[in-house]
Amino acid sequence: MDLVPAPPPPRPKPKRKTSDVVIHQPEVEDTRLRKPVNTLAMQPKSHRITVLGRKVWNKLLKEAQQQGMDEETHSSPLREIVRGIDFNSKDFEQVKKHLRAMITTLVEWQSPTKGEGAAWEACAMLAHAKLEKRRGGEVWVEWSYAVNMRQELLQPFVWADLDMDILFQFSHHPALALYEICARYKGVGRTPRQDWNWWRPVLTGKPDVERTANFEYRMFKRDVLNKAVAQINHISDLEVELKDYKEGRFVKDIQFLIRPKKQRSLLASLDGPVDLALLNRAEALDIDPEKAETLISEFGPEAFQRGLDGLERRVKSDFAEPVRDSYRYLKSMLPSEAKIVVAKIEEEAARADPTSPESRREQEARMKEWGEKFKTRIREELIAELQALPVEQQAVIAGELLEDLTRRNAHASILKRLQTSGWNHNLVRGEMVRFYGLRSRGEGWDQPTAEQLLQVAAESRPA
Repeated sequence: MDLVPAPPPPRPKPKRKTSDVVIHQPEVEDTRLRKPVNTLAMQPKSHRITVLGRKVWNKLLKEAQQQGMDEETHSSPLREIVRGIDFNSKDFEQVKKHLRAMITTLVEWQSPTKGEGAAWEACAMLAHAKLEKRRGGEVWVEWSYAVNMRQELLQPFVWADLDMDILFQFSHHPALALYEICARYKGVGRTPRQDWNWWRPVLTGKPDVERTANFEYRMFKRDVLNKAVAQINHISDLEVELKDYKEGRFVKDIQFLIRPKKQRSLLASLDGPVDLALLNRAEALDIDPEKAETLISEFGPEAFQRGLDGLERRVKSDFAEPVRDSYRYLKSMLPSEAKIVVAKIEEEAARADPTSPESRREQEARMKEWGEKFKTRIREELIAELQALPVEQQAVIAGELLEDLTRRNAHASILKRLQTSGWNHNLVRGEMVRFYGLRSRGEGWDQPTAEQLLQVAAESRPA
């Protein structure tokens, strides 16, 4: 065992002076998780997935993505895995219980959108996991993933961009699972529409059994859906609304409408660390740092900074009387500065609000762009299908197109080009695609369904 000399006793801290303060910027931790779409709507087949288990699995995935594909087996200090989670890292039995559950819980992996993401077979959440004490007595966790899903887990092609700090706040599995799905589709404004029975195991984290198969929708809505929506709307950055669709007298399908939460106020936020630069500026203006921190908590850092700017201008002015009490002067300015900040936040939120005219125009433009991309893709597919047909069959279809164009009194130049140059001529190709698409795909062949539009939107997302 290596011997490490004891550190020297700490020196007494000298009294801080504004002139010699050195501000060390803390390293900002990346809290974003790229969670593959196939892991969003997990359907357990053998055991229940708990909210703590899902949080730990998310943290393991985040750590594994950082370690990369070079490592077939991943490891990390246990304290790093449970940091931020409501979990006692010294309770080894509880930790073992959740890791053991991830190894034994068979899961059917799927995306909420059909056909999105790679096809995965059902397998356990983890291939293996173990806890061990290493040098110094620190407990480490080691884990790995099934070979058939490892590539997509660590380097996902389509994913949901999730903030771990928000995920850690959820206390119920239905809310956590639903939030992950809604975060995936927040750019579209709605989740895919699915039979409500599809949502039940996905949100509850419990496998479907004979008893739950007879579960009524009204009970599911009361006990699961309403509570999940309420918790998401209370603690997250999204506002979610349940929408159900009836078939006859009974609800058959449900989906969730999503919009960014309108930021009513950021002024009293205590979530982030106080900016030391602001405290030092305040102290240079004879304002006690503790009082300054209280003002930042009450009015927010941006309003506080604007107030300091005004106070500094007032102090440097040659034409005004000296400021007798900097703290009181600053405090008197902050309410008006806060109103300016709130107005700016509301203006930005209005642009992000799906119900605002600006946001609606942006959404309409995106929907139009996705629709055009779909039409381009389906036309290319139809042309490729036609070109793959035997020449004789292409000739038969071209003859049928000629009859159709003649019946519709098409321009003589189009008829001539079809007869002399074939259907793939620039002047004729569009007519052939329309004719063949209608015959092979039916009415509305170039109009995307909601799921097809979601697929195009997902593929159009920047990497």
